[in-house]
Order: sequence, then structure tokens, then C-alpha cells
Amino acid sequence: MSSKYLHRRIRAFSTFCALATGILLGPAMALADPVPESIAVNVDQAKLVKLPSRVSTIVVGNPLIADVTLQPGGLIVVTGKGYGATNFIAMDRAGEVLVDRVIQVEGPTDQLVTIYRGIERESYSCMPICQRRVTLGDGSSYFKAAMDQAGNLSNQASSAASKATN
Repeated sequence: MSSKYLHRRIRAFSTFCALATGILLGPAMALADPVPESIAVNVDQAKLVKLPSRVSTIVVGNPLIADVTLQPGGLIVVTGKGYGATNFIAMDRAGEVLVDRVIQVEGPTDQLVTIYRGIERESYSCMPICQRRVTLGDGSSYFKAAMDQAGNLSNQASSAASKATN
């Protein structure tokens, strides 16, 4: 057998194997679930996840940990509300479960500095300078003071914007 003939046979066999693999695995790959097994999101942040377009109902195990909002076309917005893990179930109009996944909500990823004063805790985001950052678990007086300041700032901005449009 010549080496040219042998080379053609090996190439033909390789092509056959590639086609057979595509035929056998193609349907499995087409049916593969594109939604990750577990969805990780940081607290106070959101993540977009694509689900099958026929999803019509979303159920969240613990809405204190995560919020899931269904958008048109099967897109969901997963928002981390509190630390921990929960799940969500996506169903079609007939009630068939299409997706059942775990949502893992983790802590902030910014440069966080935590100060403890006895049992009271304060959080600061230090990017590039340290400023107050309200985080779950902060002491109630610190949390309230920071939220009051944020509310006052928001009210002033709304008031200024409405005066500018009048």
C-alpha cells in the first residue's frame, strides 16, 4: 500500500468519525440546557440570564435572598437581596417546569472596609477613597443615618429636577 493511498484512507476515516460524532451528539447538544446549574450574583447587584422563550411564570424560593423578574423573550433579571442561597423555578403556561436552578448571593466585590464598634458594624467602600456603604448586617443607627442621607439627597435631586422642568 502506498503512503499516498494510506494518507487518503486515514483522512476519509477521520472525516467519517467527525460526521458520525456530529450526527450522534448533535441532538444532545441542541437539547443541552444553556442555563447554568447555579447562578451566582452579588448582593445589591443584578445579572441577566437567558431562559427558554416560552417561560411565563417564575417562582422564587426565598424573595429575601434574591428577586427574579421575567422580561420578554425569556430574559430574567436576577437581583441579589440578601446573603445565602435560594432557588427559582421557571414554568410555561401549562405549568410544566422548564428550569429549576439555585441562586447563590454572595458579598460585595468592591474594596470593602468593615469597622466594628462593639457589636455595631459599619461598612465603607474604599474605591479610591473610603465612603459609607450601607451593607446588610450594619448596625441599625449607622444603617438609618446612611439611608436618611441617601433619601435626603434623592429628594433634593428630584426637587431640583422638577423646578428645572417648570
